[in-house]
Amino acid sequence: MRGLQAAGGAPLSGEETGKGRPPEAAAPDPTGLPEDPQDPESAPPPEGAPATARRRLGVLSVIAVVIYVLDLVTKVLVVEFIEGREPVQVIGEYLQFRVIRNSGAAFSIGTGMTIVFTIIATVVVIAILRTARNLRSLPWAVTLGLLLGGAFGNLTDRIFRSPAPFQGHVVDFIQVFPATHFPIFNISDSSIVCGGILAVYLAWRGYQIDGTRQGAEK
Repeated sequence: MRGLQAAGGAPLSGEETGKGRPPEAAAPDPTGLPEDPQDPESAPPPEGAPATARRRLGVLSVIAVVIYVLDLVTKVLVVEFIEGREPVQVIGEYLQFRVIRNSGAAFSIGTGMTIVFTIIATVVVIAILRTARNLRSLPWAVTLGLLLGGAFGNLTDRIFRSPAPFQGHVVDFIQVFPATHFPIFNISDSSIVCGGILAVYLAWRGYQIDGTRQGAEK
C-alpha cells in the first residue's frame, strides 16, 4: 500500500503534509487598530488644539468678568452717591458723570423698548457662549469677552432693576462733551461698542473664530 500511495503522489502521513510549504502570513487586522496600544508610535497626537481652546476661553472669561464687575461696581457707586444730584465734573467741559435711567439700548437708543432689548441681550449672550466652543483665536477671544461682559452688565440691569423684572432701566452715567448733548452711556455700552468694532475689523481682515484666516494662502 505504501508503494502505491508513493507512486500516486498521495501523502504518506499527516506529518509529511506540510513539508516544503512556506508558512502562511497572518491576515491583516481589518479594523486597522494597532496591536499594542502602549506602542508610542501609535499614540494619539498631542492635545494642542484643546489646550489652545482652553487658553482662549480663559482670556474670554477674564475679560468678560472684569468688564462685568467694573460695570456693576461703578453703577452701584454712582446710584448711591451721584443720582439725584448735580453732575460731577471729571475733566472740565469734556467729561462728566450724570446719572440717568435708560429704558432703551446703548447710548439711549430705542427708549421704550426695554423688553425687546432684554430678549435681544439674552439671545446675544447665548450666541456668544455657543460660538465660544470653537474659539481658537486670541483676537476673537478679546472681542467676545468685551461683548459678553457688556451684554451681561446691561442684562443684569434689565432683569433686576426697577420698574419691573425683565423691564428694568439701565443705569447710564458717563457723558463726554456735555455741550454737544452726546448720549450718556456706561461701561457696558463702551465694551459692547469696542467689541463690535473689533468684530467688524476681524471679519474684514479674514480672521476666523477657529484661528484660521481666509485668503492666507493667496
